[in-house]
Amino acid sequence: MMQALKGVRHVTSSTMKQAVSELSVAVPWGEIRGKVWGPDHGRPVLCLHGWADNCGTFNALLPLLPKEFRYVAVDLAGHGRSSHRPPGVLYAFPSYVMDVRRVIDALQWSKFTIIGHSMGGNIAGMFSALYPEMVNAVVLLDSYGFLPTDLKEMSKVIRQGFDEMLQFEKKMEEEKKRVYTYKKAVERLMSVNQTLSERSAKILLERGAIQVDGGVVFSRDFRINLTNIARITLEQSLELQSRITASVLVILAENGFGKMFVEEEENKFVSALLQAYRDKNHAVVTVPGDHHVHLNNPDVVAPVLSDFLQTKVLSQSDTPTNVQTSKL
Repeated sequence: MMQALKGVRHVTSSTMKQAVSELSVAVPWGEIRGKVWGPDHGRPVLCLHGWADNCGTFNALLPLLPKEFRYVAVDLAGHGRSSHRPPGVLYAFPSYVMDVRRVIDALQWSKFTIIGHSMGGNIAGMFSALYPEMVNAVVLLDSYGFLPTDLKEMSKVIRQGFDEMLQFEKKMEEEKKRVYTYKKAVERLMSVNQTLSERSAKILLERGAIQVDGGVVFSRDFRINLTNIARITLEQSLELQSRITASVLVILAENGFGKMFVEEEENKFVSALLQAYRDKNHAVVTVPGDHHVHLNNPDVVAPVLSDFLQTKVLSQSDTPTNVQTSKL
């Protein structure tokens, strides 16, 4: 698989001004895009954003983390500047995990660290369970690494996902993408992601919107909004979680995912997952903030995350995995 770094350029945003590289990894349906921070031969870290976000979600955080790492943040398929999946294809969760493997193979990393926010954390958890020998550390930002579904709800959820896809395809034949003014796009993004500050929304729109005649359109594939049909039970989640051999840091926001999205009857799932991390001596830390605390208030997250990277990755005796920049 070919993978190319599209030149170093200076990217200026409301939070940072430093040299970063734009990344492009060829995949069968197009490309996975992303950004790279850090030295060529730094310890490799893959950063995975949450649902409907893009790799810009790490713009404010990564400049505050240890400089000895090479951070690669990707736009997941259908997000940001990455290609949309082919027509007729659902955004089933395991496909994101396979995409991570595609990116890692292209980068020629044999062992690396994963930082994942929200959905990106669930991808990180699944990947680390399936490929434990490839992952030395995992950071879950307001994520539990797995999102169990009650077994009794499975058939209902799967059917809902299929029905939504069929309805979406019929609707898209009749409608075109809605065009917004930039101001309205910011307002729209904030209305559906109420934990985003205006500054954070504008950061995400750097990769999340495309300029067209009359304004901008959102770049993400709206199929990502459809119900995910690939579900696992708590028992399956715990079995997979037990296969993770990497050091794990869970950073939860006080007013984050647990308060916003977890139903009362699902609290038992969350408690079981968190207890399982603690039982294996993994760190579970709660910080003040909301679901996007790493983007809105990165100074709250950075010290905890930096200490983890220093103690669990940099202090280890294994030789850093070199990134072969001649192939980037």
